[in-house]
Amino acid sequence: MYTNSIKKSLNPITLGCIAFCSVLLLVSCKKDNYVDYSTKFNALPPSISAVTDLNNRALALSSVVYGDWIIIKGQNLGTTSKVEFSTVAAADSLFSADDTTITVKIPANLPDPVNNPITVTTKYGKAVYGFKILQPAPVISSFSPGAGGAGTEVTITGDYFSGVSSVKLNTTDLAIVSSSKTQIKVTIPATITGGFFFVTTPSGTTRAAISYGLGYVIYADALTAGWSNTSYSTTAIFNNTANVLRGTNSVKCNYTATFGGFRLTKAAPSISTAGYSTVKFSVYGSTNSGGFKIRVILNGSSTATFTLTLPTTLGVWTQVEVPLSSLGNPATISSIELKEFSGRIFEVFFDDIGLF
Repeated sequence: MYTNSIKKSLNPITLGCIAFCSVLLLVSCKKDNYVDYSTKFNALPPSISAVTDLNNRALALSSVVYGDWIIIKGQNLGTTSKVEFSTVAAADSLFSADDTTITVKIPANLPDPVNNPITVTTKYGKAVYGFKILQPAPVISSFSPGAGGAGTEVTITGDYFSGVSSVKLNTTDLAIVSSSKTQIKVTIPATITGGFFFVTTPSGTTRAAISYGLGYVIYADALTAGWSNTSYSTTAIFNNTANVLRGTNSVKCNYTATFGGFRLTKAAPSISTAGYSTVKFSVYGSTNSGGFKIRVILNGSSTATFTLTLPTTLGVWTQVEVPLSSLGNPATISSIELKEFSGRIFEVFFDDIGLF
């Protein structure tokens, strides 16, 4: 009844005025608060002026590395739908854009080791920016064989070898037989027998963590004169022809009891360690040895030892290098023992045993 009484008190002229004022008010509010989103981004082709990192957005960079987060600076970038590096597109979830910047993560692998132009595609066109996006520095994970004379072909395995410009053994350039992103084959010249591999690409130079070659040979196809097999709870076959790293033979070693020892002993005089820094050998994990442990012991001493875990990836050769500093820095060596240290019975193969 209250509402009806109000309506009755208002004459038609008054109601018309209220309606007219309401329309004016709505129009006025719409005009003052309306945002025309169709003009939020410029309807012009994109342009790129610089690339920065996320830490210093004022410093233009001349190069970055695969996998980096970067900021692409320019104009008319707000409608970006795709960012490509050479032919590889960044994941949609790994870039965002406004009218003057794009924040994006570069993919982990690109076609070229150096030159990977950036292409930005927007609703209104494309922009291409010539820029250096470098692969990371080369990574050397292993090489095989671990030793050999003149003419030996060595396979170096790792990553980011694209564009390799040189491989050196110490300071000697090696002939590159073939190369790919993950593998390089080189031949060893007659002028050098051992040292460290250095791989150089446009992104830098990396040295292998383990040395190549043997400065002093204990076993390579056969025991060196003066050395004898004094193993215990172990059967060692020194002329084994299956699973050979290089040459014709390797040692097939069966630990026949827990904590058995594959031991090699030098007749007097002992070998001086002067000029050597590591004990080296290569091991091949057989079908029942993955993850088991072997302890390296010199001169029968248990006070300074080194324990290694065999690779869980079986059927491959792994080069092992143990610093003499980890074995007590003995002045001489009269025996070297590779002792089973898991309390297990298993089979492994050894090759290229010696010092470097």
